[in-house]
Amino acid sequence: MSTDSRAPRGSLKRDHLSFLDVVAQAIGIIAPSGTPAFVFLGVFATAGNALWLAYLFATLALLLLSFNITAFSRRSASPGALYTFAGQGLGAFWGSITGWSLVIAYLFTAGAVVAGAVNYALVVLHAVFGPFADVAASVAIAALLVFIAFYVAWRSIKLSTRLTLTLEAVTVIAILTIAVLWLLRAPNPVDSAQLRLDGVTADQVRLGLVLAFFSFVGFEGATVLGHEARNPLRVIPRAVIVTVLSVGLFFVFTGYVLVAAFQGAATGLDKVDAPLSVLATSVGLEPLGLLIAAGVAASFFASALGSINAGARIIYSLSRHGIIFGRAGDAHETHATPHVAVAISAAIAALLALPLIGAGIGLLDVFAYLGTIATLGFLTTYILVAIAAPVFLRSRGELRIHHVLVSVLSILLLTLPVIGVLYPVPDYPLNILPYVFLGLLLIGGLQFVILRWRSPKVLDVIQKDLNESATPAAVAAE
Repeated sequence: MSTDSRAPRGSLKRDHLSFLDVVAQAIGIIAPSGTPAFVFLGVFATAGNALWLAYLFATLALLLLSFNITAFSRRSASPGALYTFAGQGLGAFWGSITGWSLVIAYLFTAGAVVAGAVNYALVVLHAVFGPFADVAASVAIAALLVFIAFYVAWRSIKLSTRLTLTLEAVTVIAILTIAVLWLLRAPNPVDSAQLRLDGVTADQVRLGLVLAFFSFVGFEGATVLGHEARNPLRVIPRAVIVTVLSVGLFFVFTGYVLVAAFQGAATGLDKVDAPLSVLATSVGLEPLGLLIAAGVAASFFASALGSINAGARIIYSLSRHGIIFGRAGDAHETHATPHVAVAISAAIAALLALPLIGAGIGLLDVFAYLGTIATLGFLTTYILVAIAAPVFLRSRGELRIHHVLVSVLSILLLTLPVIGVLYPVPDYPLNILPYVFLGLLLIGGLQFVILRWRSPKVLDVIQKDLNESATPAAVAAE
């Protein structure tokens, strides 16, 4: 369905992705191996010995949120994912705000992780070829990575998910290998400083939660495959839960090991460029350190690929409802992918990352700037979905008290990282990023208002289509 004068052409291929493919989509966006290699440095700089606690808290908070998401995904399957879910509960306007917020989140994530991929690609290239000028090489590598991500996403979603799963599995296994070996060889694997939370304040934990939450963003990425997964009403809810639990345990475990390994070291964890390589050397597996660096670069690339895929499917759905550029609702006749939306997503990701990298801004800074805006997009989306879930269930006569409690707890826990972004006020340019996000969100809201003004009946048309994507209550209960 589209409110555009030109009907969209083609459709996505249905019922061809397995449970592993669906999980791989979410895992790919998260890029779990990139967190201990890159994100832990920032979390440790603020949370210190509470790094493991920040990740445990984030895991529990997002597990609660996942119950809100599965309230929809057990009853509705659509490439619109959380956009569709919020629209079913709160109406077309708030659904469009959610969709726009999610597009911002996915595309800024793609730009951020491209910088992460370039950072670790340079680690490998410097180890092999020695010193060379970084800026020109960084721009070239970033452009190449975005182009490859575009091509793979344009060609096949199954190719995307299988490539993602392979890249992540190899790197995660290597990381777990050196972490377990360190624990086995450590004189005392029990790090009492972490368990006692030495030197940690409540504010440090709160600030650490911001980046800890960013480590998980995209865990809901499986929901964009609602039309393409086999048996989506069963597979997607399970994929969401499995993703949160498995990735959360990985973060808590590797976070504990890395902090313990660097306790008392001359160079702290937050000052090391490649902490996993240092850890690999300490257990006598120095060659594995270089392999992990290459794997982390590949992991960030997989995240860019997953983010472009997810962002494209939200754009595809918004286009099919006439909310944004009409041709973005087309699907490729041969590959059955949203090829126009994929091209738009890849182009925006490149426009976000390449100018910043080319200006000589540090890759970690590029990651932080784009990642902060992405985090705000995800948090806004998650809060709106948590609000929408009990409203949606009430409209179906399925609301229970535990649904309300889960929703309220999710909202309360999600406000903590939001506050962490805003207070205390960070230094420039981090202090202006929330306003950049609000400005972008306003553009999406105005676009919907203009559309409604030009076509007064569009609200009813979109709402009808959103509601039709949900299974009847009687069917869902079977």
